[in-house]
Amino acid sequence: MTTNGAARTSILVTGPARSGKSEWAERLALASGWAVTYIATAREDPDDPEWTARIELHRHRRPPTWLTVCAPLDLESAIQNHDQAGRCLLVDSLGTWVTNLLETDDAEWDVRVKQLVRCLARARACVILVAEETGWGVIPAYPLGRQFRDRLGALIRQLGPRCAETYLVTGGYAVELGRIGVPID
Repeated sequence: MTTNGAARTSILVTGPARSGKSEWAERLALASGWAVTYIATAREDPDDPEWTARIELHRHRRPPTWLTVCAPLDLESAIQNHDQAGRCLLVDSLGTWVTNLLETDDAEWDVRVKQLVRCLARARACVILVAEETGWGVIPAYPLGRQFRDRLGALIRQLGPRCAETYLVTGGYAVELGRIGVPID
């Protein structure tokens, strides 16, 4: 969608672990033809070599021309600070952002979600959001795991219908859900 010559588009890319959702989102960002700001929500942990390797894999895939911004907590400000018409913002990932904010109480979490939704609604840049699907398996045995799954699932459900495009990446395919799905809200 375009308003006054400025791109006003949010795209949600969701799917299970190792499905290719980040690669699909990166492909969409490249295809935009705009300057890209990659907003990373991950916190680096030198004591976790496997996590470090995952972060490095993402870094090595990104073109050197992309600006990288680390925003493990204040995602809304990172989006606002880099929001420009003709720019693409790639947020990877919402699941990590939710994890970073798990210790917030429900009232504060609700405020953060509302701030993010408002921020996306006002964005002039194309914002591509990557989110993990975690609710397709067993119910986590621990309260914190259930809280994570429920918060992320509710966030994805809230964002999907508000985005111009919502993709599910699984089995080697990216499926545009808006073309084949029926909104339930």
